Amino acid sequence: QVQLVESGGGLVQAGGSLRLSCEASGPQAGYGATAWFRQEPGKEREGITCINNSDGSTYAILSVKGRFSISRGNTRNTVFLQMNSLKPEDTAVYYCAADADLYCSDAVPDKTDFGSWGQGTKVTVSP
Repeated sequence: QVQLVESGGGLVQAGGSLRLSCEASGPQAGYGATAWFRQEPGKEREGITCINNSDGSTYAILSVKGRFSISRGNTRNTVFLQMNSLKPEDTAVYYCAADADLYCSDAVPDKTDFGSWGQGTKVTVSP
């Protein structure tokens, strides 16, 4: 199991930027894959981007490509989500998820594949 803590959410105007952080701890922290999901009220949790902790390879869904980027910190226990050119439709609670046995492939991250979740951080983008 991995314990995850997100931070960095907040209120921003459309066109602005935010950087979310996900700090992992526990014996399996930094292994496998880490992903970011988001969830709007009344909607399903959506996988948006994933990074493989072993080699840094990444995947992102089309709607955020070119605007959002996932990266690792200096240690493999920290993963960032840099969000640029934010739009009101990006408003959601953003969750970090990890699984030590997973390798991200060229597919939308599936919430059922991830065993560890953070508590979420709220991002609100005003028009």
